[in-house]
Amino acid sequence: MSIRIVFLGAGRMASAIVRGLLEEEHYKPDEIACTCGDDPSGPELAEQTGIHYFEDISQAVRKTETIVLACKPQQFDAIDLALAEAAHGKLILSILAGTPLARLSEKFIHARNIVRTMPNTPGQIGAGVTAFTPQKPLSFKDQTIVENTLSALGNYHEVEESDLDAVTALSGSGPAYVFEFAAALREAGIHCGLDEALSSSLAIDTLLGAAMLLADSEESAEDLRNAVTSPGGTTAAALQVFSDNDLRGLVTKALEAAKARSLELAKE
Repeated sequence: MSIRIVFLGAGRMASAIVRGLLEEEHYKPDEIACTCGDDPSGPELAEQTGIHYFEDISQAVRKTETIVLACKPQQFDAIDLALAEAAHGKLILSILAGTPLARLSEKFIHARNIVRTMPNTPGQIGAGVTAFTPQKPLSFKDQTIVENTLSALGNYHEVEESDLDAVTALSGSGPAYVFEFAAALREAGIHCGLDEALSSSLAIDTLLGAAMLLADSEESAEDLRNAVTSPGGTTAAALQVFSDNDLRGLVTKALEAAKARSLELAKE
């Protein structure tokens, strides 16, 4: 048995990464192992994918080359010293929110490198985006491991750690903003006389189609907005309400609040 990557945690993000790694054939099932807390996520993931599950993961950690920290942030302190020592010389890849490199390095003193990441929830279906920052420059081998692992969640970008709080505010929390806007569109449609099912379907399809068009187009969001906005038309009337109520200013304030909270959490 040659285990090459170990997951400490087997929740949704870990599951998404495991499935993506297997689908892209970066690893075979018997090269991946996981453990979990007091829940059935680990055994369930192992049963569904064919990877190994160990209640005591220390032996696998000693033999592996990469460890993915995918537990809940509040469980980080519970990782015992013996397990951290077993990670000597390993690549540590963390998807723990609000856990800076300085804190990670205090636990994994002898890791060969540590990579902090900020994924988002669409990664659960391979449609996410992840920002990452390494403790020190990645070797070619480790760069490949990181890129293969994060590509399982979707797109990825290397950034400075100082940018991660802003990334958290934009893409980390961003899906929730889109979900809230979808709910607002649905409720507005109902208010305008549509039944709930139709209004919900129209809102979802509109957001999905607009996002796909934006991603596929070489034009900016503003250009695409202008292309659908006729002077004096219905779209112009709606956009004027957004402008009058400073929608962009409100979004900026929301991201500033999320960034400030991210900075606070990193200090707790």
